[in-house]
Amino acid sequence: MLDEPLDLFSDATSRAQARMRELAKLIRHHNKLYHVLDTPEISDAEYDALFVELERLEREFPALAEADSPTKKVGAAGADKVLARGLAQGLQGGRHRVPMLSLSNAFSAEDVADFGARVMRFLGLGAWPELLVEPKIDGVSLSLTYENGVLVRALTRGDGEEGEDVTANVRTVADIPQRLGGTGWPASMEVRGEIYMENAAFAALNARQAAAGEKVFANPRNAAAGSLRQLDATITAARPLRFLAYALANQVPLATEDAVVQQLQTWGFAVPEVVLASTESALHEIYTTWLSGRYSKVPYAIDGLVYKVNDRTLQARLGELARTPRWAIAHKFPAEQVTTELLGIDVQVGRTGKLTPVAKLAPVAVGGVTVSNATLHNEDYIQQRDICVGDRVVVERAGDVIPQVVAVAKQAATRQAFSFPNHCPVCKSSAARVEGEADWFCENAADCPAQLEARLIHLVSRKALDIEGLGEKQLKLFIELGWIESLADIFRLPNHATAMRELEGFGDKKVTNLLAALKKAQQTTLPRLLIALGIRHIGEKIAELLASRFTTLTALREGFTQKTTPADLPMGIGPVMIAELQAFFNEPRNNKLLNELETLGVTAEVYIAEAKKLGFFSGKTVVLTGTLATLSRDEAKARLTAQGAKVTSSVTSKTNFVIAGAEAGSKLKDAEKLGIAVLDEAGFLENL
Repeated sequence: MLDEPLDLFSDATSRAQARMRELAKLIRHHNKLYHVLDTPEISDAEYDALFVELERLEREFPALAEADSPTKKVGAAGADKVLARGLAQGLQGGRHRVPMLSLSNAFSAEDVADFGARVMRFLGLGAWPELLVEPKIDGVSLSLTYENGVLVRALTRGDGEEGEDVTANVRTVADIPQRLGGTGWPASMEVRGEIYMENAAFAALNARQAAAGEKVFANPRNAAAGSLRQLDATITAARPLRFLAYALANQVPLATEDAVVQQLQTWGFAVPEVVLASTESALHEIYTTWLSGRYSKVPYAIDGLVYKVNDRTLQARLGELARTPRWAIAHKFPAEQVTTELLGIDVQVGRTGKLTPVAKLAPVAVGGVTVSNATLHNEDYIQQRDICVGDRVVVERAGDVIPQVVAVAKQAATRQAFSFPNHCPVCKSSAARVEGEADWFCENAADCPAQLEARLIHLVSRKALDIEGLGEKQLKLFIELGWIESLADIFRLPNHATAMRELEGFGDKKVTNLLAALKKAQQTTLPRLLIALGIRHIGEKIAELLASRFTTLTALREGFTQKTTPADLPMGIGPVMIAELQAFFNEPRNNKLLNELETLGVTAEVYIAEAKKLGFFSGKTVVLTGTLATLSRDEAKARLTAQGAKVTSSVTSKTNFVIAGAEAGSKLKDAEKLGIAVLDEAGFLENL
């Protein structure tokens, strides 16, 4: 925390704020591509680098951190890819009893050492606690619910809070017991694990798919995800899916993580190979062994190791951050690289009009997959690396998943420099580079077919208007037929119902279901409508904050057609967001769209924010001084923050409580002078 007011006009702060906005924008963009559209542009390694940089800047400049920052959400790999796409295809959703969190990542020995130091400092230990080490399986996370020993539900991770119900499909996986064996299982419990496909089985499946003229999967993880998400369980049954269990989500009276693994095996689950370590050097030795044998030690794909504090009591003390537990970390393996010829560079157009260069490569095998396309990110990325068509380039598949060109291995004798187009490759309108950014954008926001298609896909997505039966394939068809020329035309589709029934792949039932979904989507909520409109920087959390402040679309539109400042809005909505909202609601074309939607029967119900339970210290400013006997300073601060308290380093007239441990110093005297309430350790613990 900063003791002095933040100088928003300093060069360092301005640069940090600009970079944080850029990073958040990039991360959200790549989250959408990877988790929702399944069209990733960058590798896991580069995504992780963006994420780590944003986390570092938010630690250094906490006052600049956005309320809806990507660092506060369950993250990168697998957060809501399945949920966003699977529910739209007809599978049902369900809420996890205990959230399925992501893991923070370590990329070096130094990162692992930092993890150990944080754990020791938080717990007040003088040495590393015992850690359980297990392979990080590159599959699909799954949560299994058992009632009285019988499997009753299976959910994918989804967005961490809600997953996709794949119970029928999971019943076809031989590794997953329908009824638990052994004894001692509780009446109700959740088992966590990973659905995967062995490498040899994946290769055989792809050979069969190719011979039958069916889809060939990019890698074992994609094959496992696609097989698990089938609407027809008989298709899943024909796929070689496996399952490894590694955790219990709810409270089971077992003292250690390795006891959990042993117990899961006793109940009939296949479990991964695990080992215990208590020193940094032991972890390094285990990591080196696994890295050298990553393709031979186990028959399935792994992209690193997971380290967990073995003692479950210590786990409970360490607790969790917003998206990750403090007691575990994933130590990633380094990316694999190969070289190949760069044959050409194409440009793709996104929802906001952003132009993204894509490398066309001579096909090359990397990480067990043949790659012919790779991202080049933006104009600066190409120029900084002096990448030219004809060169032999280094291609990396970080985490054995996503390809990118990272460097030039050998320049061609006759190489062709790439000039970024000053026009859109789709609509041929002019394109321009945004000042201060690395990206080019098509300037024809109103009529560019590529942008319209991407915006439509966003509008019908699960977190927006959630229109079932209206996916990318159907939208493309309706655009080609001339039925959709704007976002509002989505709700004019009933006018084409008769013609729609004559289309191949459509029938009376399918059309009836689509019309019902459109009717249902007309009565939406204000946060969903805001998300559907696709306003830059306005994500799910910010949409909810805006809805709680204005409650109706009319009030919100009026609020942003006049001068609005951060002081008028909930905390977390800053000047950049305000500028985007004002630009949107003062644009005649957008107001015409909103009026059309209203005419077509689209309404947003009055929004009432859900009440949240608050702790004793919620909203209070608290200062810690002295030494506590039962909690470290970090753990005490974490417990206070979890209740909604603001923990500061100095006592002022705004301080509500001072918590005084042994050998409390001048802060205790300052509290007494100012008449601030003082709690000893017993009083503090009583109110946690």
